[in-house]
Amino acid sequence: MKKIVLTSLILLTLTAVFAGGPKNQYVRIKTSYGECIIRLYNETPKHRDNFIKLVKQGFYNGTLFHRVIQNFMIQGGDPDSKKAKPGEELGNGDVSYTIPAEFRDSLFHKRGVLAAARDDNPAKASSGCQFYIVEGKRFAGNPADSAEQRKLKGRKIPAWQMEYYKSVGGTPHLDQNYTVFGEVVFGIYMVDLIAAVKKEKNDRPLEDVPMTIELLSKRECKQLDKILYPPAP
Repeated sequence: MKKIVLTSLILLTLTAVFAGGPKNQYVRIKTSYGECIIRLYNETPKHRDNFIKLVKQGFYNGTLFHRVIQNFMIQGGDPDSKKAKPGEELGNGDVSYTIPAEFRDSLFHKRGVLAAARDDNPAKASSGCQFYIVEGKRFAGNPADSAEQRKLKGRKIPAWQMEYYKSVGGTPHLDQNYTVFGEVVFGIYMVDLIAAVKKEKNDRPLEDVPMTIELLSKRECKQLDKILYPPAP
């Protein structure tokens, strides 16, 4: 009897472990320039949950990457971009709410991160829908020494982040000013291709770059967790 009870407990425990959900939620962004997969950060739950909500609603499908700057970032998510006429200035469309800033010292503007756009509000609250993906660039020396980084206003970049900016790249002057809430785990080439397109004076691509965004299934998310973040031996 004891053996039967023990076996049953082991089976129940194993079932609970394997039936558990994924640790991370991933989304897929599709464009005519390819697609990328993004992991949403659990450390920024307000931004993560809002993005998931909008993706479930199909909010982003048909919106454009309306502002692209090579070696910097590509921006999208303006609802007004769905039916925008050629040459129309974009970037002012939004939803009726903002999201409180969720700055984390461990999250920074390295190449490939997903971050929330915003206006100049003093609380640095994020747009409820507009976002950007960092392409960035590598820094040959100390990022804080370059003319571009005068916007740091005396803020020191942690040494480990500085090494990342040198070896991989990013946009350090945006740290602690805009909320980072995800990162590209596959398909960064899509960002590079979109950032390089021809554009007009407002940085809008001359040829529209529409997107669709979808949530990956629980099964897909668990598979990615296993590949990207395998358990310690």
